[in-house]
Amino acid sequence: MEAAAEILFGDSRAVIKVDCGEFQHSHEISKLIGSPPGYLGHRETHPLISQEVLAKNHTDNLKLSFLLFDEIEKASDALWQLLLGMLDRATLTLGDNRRVDLSQTVIFMTSNLGGAEITELLQGGMGFIQPEDKPTTGLDVKVTRTAVEAARRKFSPEFMNRLDKVVVFHPLNREQLAEVLQIELGQLQQRILETQNGQFLLRVTDAGREFLLSEGTDQRYGARHLKRAIERHVVFPLANLLATAQVKAGDTLCIDWDPRVRGLVFWKEDQARRSTLPQPRLVSTQTWKAAGVGDGAAEVTSSAKARSAGHNK
Repeated sequence: MEAAAEILFGDSRAVIKVDCGEFQHSHEISKLIGSPPGYLGHRETHPLISQEVLAKNHTDNLKLSFLLFDEIEKASDALWQLLLGMLDRATLTLGDNRRVDLSQTVIFMTSNLGGAEITELLQGGMGFIQPEDKPTTGLDVKVTRTAVEAARRKFSPEFMNRLDKVVVFHPLNREQLAEVLQIELGQLQQRILETQNGQFLLRVTDAGREFLLSEGTDQRYGARHLKRAIERHVVFPLANLLATAQVKAGDTLCIDWDPRVRGLVFWKEDQARRSTLPQPRLVSTQTWKAAGVGDGAAEVTSSAKARSAGHNK
């Protein structure tokens, strides 16, 4: 949805998000539609969904709004009943009797229903059955059926009947995670170029990418686990390098996997003097290395106390 919003509206945040975890009780619906007249503080309670909010991202060429109900299974029955009218008549009556037109709004609902059963299908059960021993024929069909059946057990038939489409997101395989890694590294490079004093180039070798994929692959957590691996093994060490001024504007920083330290190593690249680059010394697994051309090696640890090359002599 955020990717679609960025393509259509030029802003990934152009999505009206309703966190259904905040509407677990029926009286909390007032935060969504506002309190009716006569209730204490109804004038101070601004509805989360209004015609003005929906039209905020409208343009001359595209008058469309995205409305997301995240983790809909956590909401109370009162919100589900409210959605019945919204999905059927494309209108919403606020607490002050104003009507909101939803005819130009695309409503999305996300859910984690069936997640445990899907994980069981992919990872195998108890005993000697391993994931690689389970047949993969028809697995996608089983995953889809499991998710849809879980939704039908949770929601009423009239609610399910008002949904135009049920989309089941299957677990990402390694090839898809490799594409996600490429996107995340590209976004990291863009963040680096937008910094004031740290405009340098970043290059991750194939061995480094394989290490990040191995650290960030978990079928239970999907792409978010990969993003956490990038933050832990790449972003945090880069922040230490920038904080200690070991990387300057115009540098090209290479990130590679070193089997001796069983982790990633960092060094500057200089095509003219590549052969004179100092070799990284063996360090612990939680230590990252950064090497500079002509100024020796510098050791950067995960703590805030990073030492420059001159202090190591």
